[in-house]
Amino acid sequence: MFNRLNIFPGVAIIAGFFLAATAHAQLTIDVTTSSGRQVPIAIAPFALEDGAPQNITPLIAANLARSGMFRIVNTAGISNLPTEPSQVNYVDWSSRNTEALVIGAIKPLLDGRFEVNFRLFDVAKQNQLATTSYTVSASQLRATAHKISDEIYEKLIGEKGVFSTRIAYVLKRGPRYELQVADADGFNPQAVLSSLEPIGSPKWSPDGNKIAYVSFESRKSTVIVQDLVTGQRKVVSSFRGDNTAPSWSPDGSKLAVSLSKDGISQIYTISSSGGEATRIVQSNAIDSGAAFTPDGRDIIFFSDRSGGPQLYRVPVGGGEAKRLTFEGGYNTTPRLSPDGKFIAFVNREAGRLRIATFEFATGQQNILTDGPLDDSPSFSPNGRTILYEDKSAGRGKLGAVSADGRFKLKLSSQSGDVREPAWGPYGSSSAR
Repeated sequence: MFNRLNIFPGVAIIAGFFLAATAHAQLTIDVTTSSGRQVPIAIAPFALEDGAPQNITPLIAANLARSGMFRIVNTAGISNLPTEPSQVNYVDWSSRNTEALVIGAIKPLLDGRFEVNFRLFDVAKQNQLATTSYTVSASQLRATAHKISDEIYEKLIGEKGVFSTRIAYVLKRGPRYELQVADADGFNPQAVLSSLEPIGSPKWSPDGNKIAYVSFESRKSTVIVQDLVTGQRKVVSSFRGDNTAPSWSPDGSKLAVSLSKDGISQIYTISSSGGEATRIVQSNAIDSGAAFTPDGRDIIFFSDRSGGPQLYRVPVGGGEAKRLTFEGGYNTTPRLSPDGKFIAFVNREAGRLRIATFEFATGQQNILTDGPLDDSPSFSPNGRTILYEDKSAGRGKLGAVSADGRFKLKLSSQSGDVREPAWGPYGSSSAR
């Protein structure tokens, strides 16, 4: 059995896998940096795939390559590619420096659906690691490719994959703002809100069924929670002054928000269905950007109480705020990793905005990106990758960097300015 928890991305990824998988995507993917080791994996074209409305072999390859954890073995030109276990020649695949092999088939059924099956093999140990079969409609073939990718990832890496999850972001096209939800690979974008007024700070609820965001539709900032299944919207914070930077509590019952209703921006909590706001921190400084720790006990925020903005930690019930960051004069926008061990945040040094991490156990800060204008970090549900906004080319696009900084890629839109991404949790819902 593979044990790959400590491996890192390796050599440059072949662009063709991304071109095949993103030909009709709203977002296109470009690998910018990769280093370290990858698992060499071969994915044989699935039997009968050419007769299906969706080829899933290139989707699986693109998913695995995009994770940075795999090197896809080129199968072009290889004769007699296997589609059944009895056809697998382990010695031949081993000679091609392959450690894992995927085979499968897409069989049409009489009712118009398809039976999709796949098998995963450990080439070195010459045994089968997984076999799964799905019966799906034509419209579910892409989602099935993501499920297969997740299963392969978990078997070989030892942790859950995130290919079936979704992302949210704001897209600005001309004067119009759209809050969009898309698959993790940028496909199937759906606008859940369109407005001529700015939209910002989208955050997924823990169950993945709702998004909280800031809207200026009423010509002032308000915090709105929108149900992605029903489309229902509810204003939960519309106090005098600014209502910004919503963040969900782990149980989904509360939001932390930044309010200036009492003068200067301060941290409050409020029920996710609305109501009275409870002030968490008492200070004469600007406090903003709150995020709950995964255990729900503390809130991380940034404050300029020490001169420049730095990260602080305070109990949810209130109390003394403890300063966390001391390197650099500008550290903002904290986001917690799912395991609560790291904070991703924005660091500014010599005018360059960069994505960085802070480790609670050691207090160490690690700069992950080069800037010059990187913002709005968001962890993947497995904590392996950080999605962020990259404004380096004058128009916002989405960037992604592994939490160790060894792998980077960019997802760009041809149709507008992409900003403020948020990675949904496991089970995150499709838009209505």
